[in-house]
Amino acid sequence: MGSGWLATNPMKKISLLALAASAALSSPLLAQAKPEETAALRDAALTDSVAWDITEGLTTEIGPRLAGSDAEARARDWAVARLKALGFSNVRVEPFEVPYWERGEASAEIVAPYPQPLVLTALGNSAATPAKGLTAEVIGFDSLDSLKAADPAAVKGKTVFLTHRMAVTQDGSHYGTVGKVRREGPSVASKLGAAAILIRSIGTDHHRAPHTGAQSWSDGAQPIPALALANPDADQLERVLKRGQPVTVALKATARMAGKRLSGNVIAEVPGRDPNAGIVLVGGHLDSWDQGTGAIDDAAGVAITTAAAKRIMDAGQPLRTIRVVWFGSEEIGLFGGAAYREKHKDEKHHLLAESDFGSDRIWRYQTSIAEAALPAMKPLAAALAPLGIQPAPRNGDASGSDISEIQKLGIPVIELGQDGTRYFDVHHTPDDTLDKVDPAQLRQNVAAWTALLSVTANDPTDYGPVPPRAH
Repeated sequence: MGSGWLATNPMKKISLLALAASAALSSPLLAQAKPEETAALRDAALTDSVAWDITEGLTTEIGPRLAGSDAEARARDWAVARLKALGFSNVRVEPFEVPYWERGEASAEIVAPYPQPLVLTALGNSAATPAKGLTAEVIGFDSLDSLKAADPAAVKGKTVFLTHRMAVTQDGSHYGTVGKVRREGPSVASKLGAAAILIRSIGTDHHRAPHTGAQSWSDGAQPIPALALANPDADQLERVLKRGQPVTVALKATARMAGKRLSGNVIAEVPGRDPNAGIVLVGGHLDSWDQGTGAIDDAAGVAITTAAAKRIMDAGQPLRTIRVVWFGSEEIGLFGGAAYREKHKDEKHHLLAESDFGSDRIWRYQTSIAEAALPAMKPLAAALAPLGIQPAPRNGDASGSDISEIQKLGIPVIELGQDGTRYFDVHHTPDDTLDKVDPAQLRQNVAAWTALLSVTANDPTDYGPVPPRAH
């Protein structure tokens, strides 16, 4: 029939247009994942072995992966080979430069009044002591605020000891508070004229395994030796100071900055049916600190998200492209996240999600999405509930370390929160090794991430834009 028939039958035209719109909404291009399909994928993931294989392989065949090191470069090559073997598309490395810091060696001992050794490690960007070491009187502070309020004359030429108490929390929320001791304490001590600073490790354990971590020198702060005492050694130094006698500690550290080095993000994709539908970005960070083998921080994270993406890929082509990113150089200052934002800021991202809090059981999820999109979270809630995962009480708190930079552009985020009760016992210590990864809990993570991707990579609903986060 010709167009003239439609022109003379307007009701027929309206009916045909309605049918066409209905057909488009139910077409394979826009079809949402059926709840029973998501459930089947989720439940099958509870037997997953890919995440364990990646975690075991990365920690065994590469080991520690300090940002900018030769080991991190080997890890990128390893990741590219593994991701290609798993069947991902568009696997590549996007390189960038980072400042390279060498830990060297560190030792300490109380010289007086009670001579004895102390167990400690250098913090990121620490300076070295003089070649023959540094011996100085110790002045103690029980909070960052008390150090900031100190008289420079009382601090000048001394070794500052800055302590705290970190609480065990399921969500790891106390880390943000006490982490300032590590991130800001060295610069504050330097500006006051201290010769060096010792901090109590940012951790919740009671083992002689000191926690390293990043700190950066603020404007006007000259680099000084900055080291973290194992928590039992911090306890010991506190007790010695409380005796009321002058306390002298001898330090030796050989840490140094060593120019610029190459790092990079490793990227792989599951191409979507609709190239214009936007990208669902998932991942974690490839680098680690150099004391352990980076099992929970963050080999498990890249393994979990990769295993889930592979399950979606093997089940059929999703609506939206899934991009898996193994970020480089997260530990020393989110360099991989910043490089990713600069390179990909003009691309449409539908959703960001990152796994970087260990491998223990996921217990809740958080969202930072447009309020109008909250009803679209109902299928996700239904898919996660059988795994014991509940929604957080409010929208707007979801984030992640590497994704935090590009999130600032208003891109939606969903955060699957692991149980952090034991995370800071191991975080940034020599004890971050494969034996700390519980295989059953790792598989629960993969199941949750598989459900997340099944729902969000096939949902035609736009989750954003998102207003800037309140700070």
